[in-house]
Amino acid sequence: MEVNATSVKDLREKTGAGVMDCKKALAECGGDLEKAVDLLRRKGLAAAAKKMGRVAGEGLVGAYIHAGGKIGVLVEVNCETDFVARTAEFQSLLKDIAMQIAAANPRYLRPEDVSAEELEREREIYRRQAADSGKPEKVVEKIVQGKMERFYAEVCLLEQPFIKDPDRKVGDLVRDTVARLKENIQVRRFVRYHLGEGMERQ
Repeated sequence: MEVNATSVKDLREKTGAGVMDCKKALAECGGDLEKAVDLLRRKGLAAAAKKMGRVAGEGLVGAYIHAGGKIGVLVEVNCETDFVARTAEFQSLLKDIAMQIAAANPRYLRPEDVSAEELEREREIYRRQAADSGKPEKVVEKIVQGKMERFYAEVCLLEQPFIKDPDRKVGDLVRDTVARLKENIQVRRFVRYHLGEGMERQ
């Protein structure tokens, strides 16, 4: 069945589970929100969301060099214990995220990190594009919302489609790892270097 965006949003707010997990749960439960909540809890995905509120003071800084030394990434991913930081699964997550940053060049970690000024500038561009194409006013805002979601998916690391599985977001990858390792895991910060970026060439 077709699952609407409002139901997915409501389920995410109730459980903290990833978008794809929420869509699947709602489809499986015929759109019934409470049944979907129960289903996610049974799968342990809602419990994973609760873990994401706990303090994550351990972790690792990972590095990835790509394209013959032309692109380099440093990323800090935190967890609750040194034990989990040393597991193969945590280190695999760290590497995947570093590779994602190298390949997809996000500018921000999450949507909340984008300034209000930049968001309003983007919205205004999309509004004018939609209005100039002759769309009715009530359709314009829906178009703007859809384009803003695509904007977040381009510039925010946790909203980007995962390069190894584009049906999942990077944020879903992190939440799935939380569910398996049973610890809070957070991507804290990253930096990406591209050789010669910002230099004026003769």
